[in-house]
Amino acid sequence: MSVVVKRLAELGLILPPVAKPVAAYLPAVQSGSYVYTSGQLPLVGGKLPVSGKVGAEVTVEQAKDLARVCALNALAAIEEVCGDLDQVHRVVKVVGFVASAPDFTGQPAVINGASELLGEVFGDMGLHARSAVGVAALPLGAPVEVEVQVELVG
Repeated sequence: MSVVVKRLAELGLILPPVAKPVAAYLPAVQSGSYVYTSGQLPLVGGKLPVSGKVGAEVTVEQAKDLARVCALNALAAIEEVCGDLDQVHRVVKVVGFVASAPDFTGQPAVINGASELLGEVFGDMGLHARSAVGVAALPLGAPVEVEVQVELVG
């Protein structure tokens, strides 16, 4: 068992199966020493546990937890491509999209769910650049979507 998978277990987490794409794309691709994930929805068992806009139907805390699920799904997609999460040298960038009510401006707090998980899993190697963007709608009515980019060990 890899060090990262053991760390996930210590956090009470296991990598889920990689979600099937909902359109014409791959969940993650490797180019050189980098792996880029497609936007990962907070699917659990192939379904959204919650749908709607943050600041309306979905609370900030719910959305933050969903961002955490997105990051876990991204890690599963990364592992599928590189074979072992111990190959991750560092998390480089996270981009989070939040389906937001018109007056909602707390996108950074929501995407902290993903960022904090990556920090818990990778420590200093999990520190990353980030964008948190409010959008009108996301696929399947998801409240949040997260992309993760990592650099692999040379």
